[in-house]
Amino acid sequence: MLKRFSKRVWDGRWGYVFIAPAMIPFAIFTAYPLVQGLLLSFYKAGVNRDKWKYIGLKNYTNLLTRDPVFPTAIKNTFLFVLGVVPAAMIICLFVAVLIYPLSQRKQTFFRAAFYMPVVSAGVVLAMVWVYIYSQEYGLLNYLFETLGLLELLNEGEKIGWLAQTNTALLSLAIVVLSWSLGQPLILFLAGLGAIPEPLYDAAKIDGASGWQAFWKITLPLLRPTMLFVLVVLTIAVFQVFVVVQLMTLGGPANATQTIVYRIWVTGIVGAKFGYGSAMAVILLSIVSLVALVQFKLLDRQLT
Repeated sequence: MLKRFSKRVWDGRWGYVFIAPAMIPFAIFTAYPLVQGLLLSFYKAGVNRDKWKYIGLKNYTNLLTRDPVFPTAIKNTFLFVLGVVPAAMIICLFVAVLIYPLSQRKQTFFRAAFYMPVVSAGVVLAMVWVYIYSQEYGLLNYLFETLGLLELLNEGEKIGWLAQTNTALLSLAIVVLSWSLGQPLILFLAGLGAIPEPLYDAAKIDGASGWQAFWKITLPLLRPTMLFVLVVLTIAVFQVFVVVQLMTLGGPANATQTIVYRIWVTGIVGAKFGYGSAMAVILLSIVSLVALVQFKLLDRQLT
């Protein structure tokens, strides 16, 4: 058995040589920190390494039973995912179907427009949205005031979109949504391009309407792309951090706390490395479980 294993390794030596340039950075920058973070979550660890103390599962029990903020961060993160992911998929699918019949030049324009937030500096975009949401000078309040909506929504008073607990999370979700449209749109357009055109021609000959062709041809054949987008988008939204850090700092009254932002505040700023690592392990477990369920759905659809 050992000889057989050695022969298999020797026969595949060039394969190992070629994947080494990718695996070495992965081992150094991903696998090793992951293992270290897992081990660190069992310690009470701060800046002074000499005072690190093994405490077993205490970090986890404190997080789930005593921490007043972490459950709120979990809830807010799930609200982000449940709100942003379906909205982004519906919007991108709708836009992709609308612009796919257009010329290549027009498609390129829409692709660039939707992808612009992805490649733009997050700080700049956050400042633009802060100005839009500004209570005194914001464009959104000005628009609502012009349309007479402030009288209906807030008795004529300007709304502090980022300063009120009942609007802050929704306001950030809209920002995250605007940043999440680029990649799904491009993937949906690519998926539409892979659907054979003769299928639509046959549907027209059979008298099928555009709506029937969409439900019977487009959606079924786009299903693998949709499930892939669902997985990628879900993982990305679970890691929402930049908009929270730049726009609300988790406030007001912890209304916009998310898991990743809480990890940063506790583990990096607060130098509670063990406690922050436990948060990261919980996040990894949640994302892995959700991704596993989604991949199972993907496998079922493809088989």
